[in-house]
Amino acid sequence: MPDEIPARSALHLLADRYGVATRYENADQEWVDVDDDVVAAVLRQFGVDTDGEHEPEPAGALPPTIVLTQGTARDLPGPAEVVLEDGSRRSVDRELPGDLPLGWHRVVTADQDVVLAVVPGKLPDVPPAWGWMLQLYALHSAGSWGIGDYADLATFAARSASELDAGVLLVNPVQAFSPAHPVERSPYSPASRRFANPLYLRVTATETFLNADAATRAAVESLAPDRDGELIDYDAVWTAKRAALELLWPHRVEEVPEDPDLLGFALFSALAEQHGADWREWPESLRDPATPEVGKARQELEERVGFHTWLQHLCREQLETARKAAKDAGMTVGIVHDLPVGVHPGGADTWAARDVFAADVRVGAPPDAFNQQGQDWNLPPWRPDKLAEAGYAPFRDVIRGVLRYADGIRVDHIAGLWRLWWIPPGEPAHRGTYVHYDAEAMVGVLALEAHRAGAVVVGEDLGTVEETVTETMHERGMLSSAVLWFERDWDAPGKPFTRPAGWDPDAMASISTHDLPTVSGWLRGEHVRVRAELGLLDRGVEAEEEAAAAERAALRELLVREGIPADDMVVALHTLLARAASRLVLTSPADVAGQVRQPNLPGTVDQYPNWRIPLPVSVDGFFTAKGVRAAVAPLAAARPLPG
Repeated sequence: MPDEIPARSALHLLADRYGVATRYENADQEWVDVDDDVVAAVLRQFGVDTDGEHEPEPAGALPPTIVLTQGTARDLPGPAEVVLEDGSRRSVDRELPGDLPLGWHRVVTADQDVVLAVVPGKLPDVPPAWGWMLQLYALHSAGSWGIGDYADLATFAARSASELDAGVLLVNPVQAFSPAHPVERSPYSPASRRFANPLYLRVTATETFLNADAATRAAVESLAPDRDGELIDYDAVWTAKRAALELLWPHRVEEVPEDPDLLGFALFSALAEQHGADWREWPESLRDPATPEVGKARQELEERVGFHTWLQHLCREQLETARKAAKDAGMTVGIVHDLPVGVHPGGADTWAARDVFAADVRVGAPPDAFNQQGQDWNLPPWRPDKLAEAGYAPFRDVIRGVLRYADGIRVDHIAGLWRLWWIPPGEPAHRGTYVHYDAEAMVGVLALEAHRAGAVVVGEDLGTVEETVTETMHERGMLSSAVLWFERDWDAPGKPFTRPAGWDPDAMASISTHDLPTVSGWLRGEHVRVRAELGLLDRGVEAEEEAAAAERAALRELLVREGIPADDMVVALHTLLARAASRLVLTSPADVAGQVRQPNLPGTVDQYPNWRIPLPVSVDGFFTAKGVRAAVAPLAAARPLPG
């Protein structure tokens, strides 16, 4: 902390009340003062008049949501009644006891009625396992239509367990998109984090298709798109699958359960087909779900609403089939689904509950050595005050939506449960500030929903992250993240790579990530070549090539220290990964199959084929490839499936 902290102005005291940072520690561990106009602009997103008078917070009042760790007690201002989730009631006198059951309850006093979430202190230990970080869209098989699908996921998971002894499979986000062209390709910018992506449906695996007459099945199969393209064509895939599913829709045999939230999402999807993917560009009268015009549209579009409800039901069925296939084949952990940090600003979630979002703000990151102007992710953040007022139901529903068909959840940028970098309207990325959330509540809700689902939790805590984030995750039984490329002694001369036996044991470890070079790409310097070609280098090509060569040399030095032969570098790096102290070790199909191009190149949109690169081999070819089996053999030997 700095030696002297300046006196707090009225603006700064107001910022403290709303969790808005007026200063922060940057990546160089230097304190940066946030300009007052930026602080005021962020406060206005809370509806705060920074020039007006403000009422003090009422003394003794309960917060709108109480999150209580089971086994601990909490003082109350007076007597109250706890209404438990099962409907039973319990009178308490000035204290919430520690023996309350886990769950979503209510605390009722003489003048307040607030949500009470009793959450577990720690999740069960995660069993050691090895497995995959899978980009589902990149798979292809005889049955898939130009993109990997949920049936491919089931096959890949089952064969990984039964043939290779894999115990876990992490899959890229499969949350819902807006069903309009052009189709959003990034899995990290979904329209909704509560529902699934029908682009990944295996049309010919639906019960309706299997029960259809021969002529209908033939008509459906005739719609299959070209599967031989160099890159995945999302628009062509969706056009073909939507047409095929529309052919099957009149013949549907599946029973779709009633779900009001799902009906709301289906209505958004039907409107998006007519008016485009971004509701902010729709006619004014349709931008609010509560308007009479939206009510009228619900009746007029009843058939399309039913269609999109059916698609979500099919997604849930096929995702559950994949999950069951993994477990039946012996996976100890199972399928872990990735949760993006946010949603598209014009998508279904912001349309349905815009008051919970700071709709005019974009989330990003402050400047650092790699991004000197900061980062703008163009994602709207939740308002922490509105989350609390809503009993954290929006966050709970997102977690439930993922864990409905998952054995685990990986939370992208988990530091966002503590704080997010808000960029006010009209400002560049570096002109923002941190807004703090109630991390005890956010982590508690995540733990409660994971406990109820019997799921593991992994947090992506790479980069500049406060120590409390990783420490808290470990205290609560959640795994952090470790990546070989970053496991170095940054303070030592030459920044040598650290021995894997010293890596974090409570982590999910990997060689690379979807935002970094593949093994083959890194060994060939492809990441330097591509960025140079696109003008993305911060320094000259020669300097970047020298740095890349030094990194390769440093890694070879680690292999020598570990006594690992380097004649086959792909096998060598997986042998190194197998020695990690971490509970989970994951590799990617792209790494073991020799793919050179990385899945995503940060800082690009259309300049690079992000999220469009298929694997160089089919699913069947993958499991028969000698190189694949040689690479993962050390992982399987170090973490075999039980029995």
